[in-house]
Amino acid sequence: MGEVDPAFIQPQEHRPKPDITRAEGIPLIDLSTISSPISNLDNDQALGVLVEEIGDACKNWGFFQVINHGVPLAKRQNIEKASRFFFDQPLEEKRKVRRNEEKVLGYYDTEHTKNVRDWKEVFDLNVQDPTVVPASYKPAHEELTRWFNQWPEYPNDLREVCEEYAKEMEKLACKLMGLIALSLGLPEDRFHGFFEEQTSFIRLNHYPPCPVPDLALGVGRHKDAFALTILAQDDVGGLEVKRKTDGEWLWVKPTPNAYIINVGDIIQVWSNDIYESVEHRAMVNSGRERFSISLFPWPSTLHQCAALGGARKSAKPCQIQTIQLGENFSSQENVVIFRSLTLRTSRFITSRYPNQRWPKNWTERCPSSSNRTLMPINGSTL
Repeated sequence: MGEVDPAFIQPQEHRPKPDITRAEGIPLIDLSTISSPISNLDNDQALGVLVEEIGDACKNWGFFQVINHGVPLAKRQNIEKASRFFFDQPLEEKRKVRRNEEKVLGYYDTEHTKNVRDWKEVFDLNVQDPTVVPASYKPAHEELTRWFNQWPEYPNDLREVCEEYAKEMEKLACKLMGLIALSLGLPEDRFHGFFEEQTSFIRLNHYPPCPVPDLALGVGRHKDAFALTILAQDDVGGLEVKRKTDGEWLWVKPTPNAYIINVGDIIQVWSNDIYESVEHRAMVNSGRERFSISLFPWPSTLHQCAALGGARKSAKPCQIQTIQLGENFSSQENVVIFRSLTLRTSRFITSRYPNQRWPKNWTERCPSSSNRTLMPINGSTL
């Protein structure tokens, strides 16, 4: 990225602090309970404890980490290795698969968050290639278009390792969505139908060393538009979360082989504001490059997103308007321009991304689930 362009410089009030405050309170949740094939009373009680932990984490933090999640370590190591290989190539090689107004997937190094350029480069891909999406996001329009992944010449195994990793991430996403549904007093499979016509979106992130880490950010402050974000970060770390109680920015220490989960705007809508999407950002440093990988589940662009009936009652009536996801994003140009846009509806935060759809066999990839509704234990309420 060469000399520091003024476009990278954050406003004074949003620059990173020299002293890092560690986020000691962000929950670390063990998912081994749902990895067990044995179903008995003890396991059901353990599931109740797990669901309560998930609910508390979503409500109090909007972020948590998971261990014993069932994702094979080799799959993660393979995609991390391929990602490093890709980003280590000369810029001219990476730009052969550059994202633009017509090709909405691939390499990109000039993203902005809140009008400030991010100190990063990314590679975006869909799981299904090609992905069929509406040419227009108006319900009355029936024309379809295809979005194709762009694959670089090197590393030549990038496509294979990304597809294998994505399958594991889909399984994990489905488990987490089931646990969140249960924590809201909903059936475990309540969210599954929203993802039947979609595909997952994966982003490989690279944050090069920055000569002015006190002035720039890898990603500026933002909330995620998706249902969830599932993040794998390396041992360098850099993620900061804005604590809900006092607005303090807290650094999330990497936990080996864990995944960081954060609630997105869509979950906030579905839960009627019981769970909130929380601001976060990515720090950079002058000495070491940083890598991370994100998976973003996204409901159908034609999904009417609104608070779900049957969710545990919040202390207030429903404040959230119904949102037509994907509406008004009818051109590929808008896909690029609005990829990081967050729209405010009423007093509630909701974001719209015109992103892709989950595969039709979403429910087949989910672990088997019943229509059970699990109440939090000990009489607790959300």
